[in-house]
Amino acid sequence: MERAVSDGETRREAVTAGGAVAQPAWIVMGRDSSGIIAADLDGDGLEVARTRVPAGELDAWVAAREAASGPRWVWHDTPQWYTALLDGGVRVARCHDLRLCHAILRGSALVTPTASVRDAVRWDAATPIAAESSGAPAPTLFDLDGGTASAGPPDDLDEALREFSRQRAAIAGSEAPSRLRLLTAAESAGALIAVELRCAGLPWDAAAHDRILTDALGERPAGGGQPARLAAAAAQVRAALGDPAASLDSQPKLLRSLHRVGVLVESTSRWELAEQRHPVVEPLLEYKKLSRLLSANGWAWLAEWVHDGRFRPVYVPAGVVTGRWASSGGGALQLPRQLREAVRADPGWKLVVADVAQLEPRVLAAMASDTALSEAARGRDLYAGIVDTGAVATRAEAKVAILGAMYGATTGESGRLVPRLRRAYPRAMGLVDDAARIGEDGGSVTTWLGRTSPPPSGVWATAQSQATEAEASEADQTRARRWARDRGRFTRNFVVQGTAAEWALAWLADLRTRLADMPPVTTADAAPRSGRVFATRPHLALFLHDEVIVHTPAAYADEAAQAVADAAASAARLLFGGFPIDFPLEVRVVDSAAKA
Repeated sequence: MERAVSDGETRREAVTAGGAVAQPAWIVMGRDSSGIIAADLDGDGLEVARTRVPAGELDAWVAAREAASGPRWVWHDTPQWYTALLDGGVRVARCHDLRLCHAILRGSALVTPTASVRDAVRWDAATPIAAESSGAPAPTLFDLDGGTASAGPPDDLDEALREFSRQRAAIAGSEAPSRLRLLTAAESAGALIAVELRCAGLPWDAAAHDRILTDALGERPAGGGQPARLAAAAAQVRAALGDPAASLDSQPKLLRSLHRVGVLVESTSRWELAEQRHPVVEPLLEYKKLSRLLSANGWAWLAEWVHDGRFRPVYVPAGVVTGRWASSGGGALQLPRQLREAVRADPGWKLVVADVAQLEPRVLAAMASDTALSEAARGRDLYAGIVDTGAVATRAEAKVAILGAMYGATTGESGRLVPRLRRAYPRAMGLVDDAARIGEDGGSVTTWLGRTSPPPSGVWATAQSQATEAEASEADQTRARRWARDRGRFTRNFVVQGTAAEWALAWLADLRTRLADMPPVTTADAAPRSGRVFATRPHLALFLHDEVIVHTPAAYADEAAQAVADAAASAARLLFGGFPIDFPLEVRVVDSAAKA
């Protein structure tokens, strides 16, 4: 039937067999010139009602709709909508983040080339920064610690409805609708979790952090300047250089100083310096380590990022082209090991710390349906399992070989060992080798659920084209080959790292639900610094690619630990069905996240 709504438009009204108005499957949120407005959609995606939400009543209105039917909330950008809701004490179970899902669908090779979502350029500017430097021929796989694109996605309700319709059509008409539905659902769940992690915060003992800094660096100078230990290391470096005025924090100047004493390195990386034999190396490495601690996580960082016993970083879901998360503030993905002692549960609470052993190699085995590799991984350390098969002699060799295969190492120890893995595990090695060949030829590859690598840059394509011309120089050809190999290494790992990120999102989403289903503790046992939503419940406090930390009331610690393990098993089944691969966890229930 049809009904008139307050804005004068006519909507279809969905009714049940009993005559009652059906609960919406989705509620699309947006704004117009008058404020917040929401559209209810039925299971077919048809609009059945439109509601104007009075100013100041959003929290109560969303809480009531969430309790009544648990719809999937559709909005243009999760942080902009959900942060305020959490601050108001309202948690939602599910959402569809139009910004993040647009980025997946507009680039996925599984979506038909003519899908209208590819033409919605208004949404392209809203996608996260891809990890691609404008001057580089191929994107990088590794983490950003920067922000997102400055242009925000549109929050107009009608435009949100149109984009949601485009996305649903793109998924329905794709080569693998079920995989893309799972990927967009997991990506959107990740968006909710990222906001919740910031809201709840990571329990942080500022006094412990201060002690760690003092022990490592020396007392904090009252009037500024370098702490004593850092200053002593600097003095040793300058003495070894024979230059009391040597600049240690400018790489070009430091390199010139090193060259003058015969240390002919091209960079000041720890790996390159460690290969040199000179009295300057040891104190310089110590200086760099201490300087990094002071600049990245020193007293200034502590004052900026830790308040009221919580570290609240800003996570960027899909901030890397593979779908891995990045951070736009606080460096949550680069916390040094020595500071983990400062991560401490509140009184009466515990931390459940869990990380997955060899996540990416296990994902590779499942993607390739390589039963030999999965058998080596079953119930044990994967690298030890490879040794037991006789493919290599030691665990260290197994690790070097597997990482070399996934990252495209062709020289040194990796180059020597990878051929052995090809003989032992032809399906897994064939998968990454094929991905590399596609990349070298300028093609794109796709993860298990459907995220597709970006095409090569125009600079890359031009270099390849120039190398085939009759007048191409040897330098042109050398550059083209090097860039082709670089892109092959990128696509080789893209499929594995991207699929591992998908597994991790499924793990997080399932764990989030399990934790939310646990009953709250009493107010007397609460951790109020975790915010209104999380003060009385176990909740996620940190996510780092293959590791999670749950902050839980002590009474629920064992249950939370079991939930972490059960969610990992569930994620494996969800992505890989009955393929015999496990994802073993190291799970610890502790007061502090310090690692042994």
